[in-house]
Amino acid sequence: MATASTMQQSRMTWHVRGTWSAREDRKASAVWLGILWVGMIAGFGVDFPGYLHRNPPAPTVVHVHAAVFTVWMLLLTAQVLLVLRNRVAWHRKLGVFAVGWACLMAVMGPVAFIAIVAQDAKLHGPFPYPFISVHVADIGGFLILLACGIALRKNPAAHKRMMILSTVALADPGFARFSGYFLPEATSVFPWFIEVFYGNLLLIALMLAWDWWRGRLIRSFVIGSASLVAALYIASLMYFWEPWKALTVQWVAVWAKHFG
Repeated sequence: MATASTMQQSRMTWHVRGTWSAREDRKASAVWLGILWVGMIAGFGVDFPGYLHRNPPAPTVVHVHAAVFTVWMLLLTAQVLLVLRNRVAWHRKLGVFAVGWACLMAVMGPVAFIAIVAQDAKLHGPFPYPFISVHVADIGGFLILLACGIALRKNPAAHKRMMILSTVALADPGFARFSGYFLPEATSVFPWFIEVFYGNLLLIALMLAWDWWRGRLIRSFVIGSASLVAALYIASLMYFWEPWKALTVQWVAVWAKHFG
């Protein structure tokens, strides 16, 4: 029987590759994906009536953006389910299409938020938009972590974790909408960081805790998780930084002129 010290040492071991069967990670990936879906559905669900009655209506590109990101969630779900059903060959084929779709997301995210901010600025005049720091952290984190996940595709344990983590980088639009429906916006950095990114933080904490408990901490995933949390906190700092606010006013003015 393993001693307590041996078990603790095993839990703290960082793996480069999984020393266990890749099948043992499949159900955990489905659980993390399920939590992501709950946060997205809850957040966009409470926001949907306001979105439908927006006056004026949101630009068409915003609807396209919503469809593109929804398809990504469906693609990720299909990928996880294919692995659960042991359809690994189909998983790999669909993965090629998913990579192309991720490139489309990289374009549609910035285009959509610029369009809606430009529309508001055209109606009401330029205004500070420091929330762009969150957009940059979200889509930047998604693309970097996704690239890492693709590069690690021959390392199944690391690949699964990095692919889920890449979409965790996009969790806050859903979770934050849900909390924002019930809570007033926080007025200082750390409470705002928790209020906006609690969904991302919850998923990262659960994934790391599960791997630690099972003695399966993957080095790339730990580094990726810490880097994502740091990026989200920097985005929160930027949101409250006055020079950043002043800079975003200029950007909004330009967007209103050229895209409004």
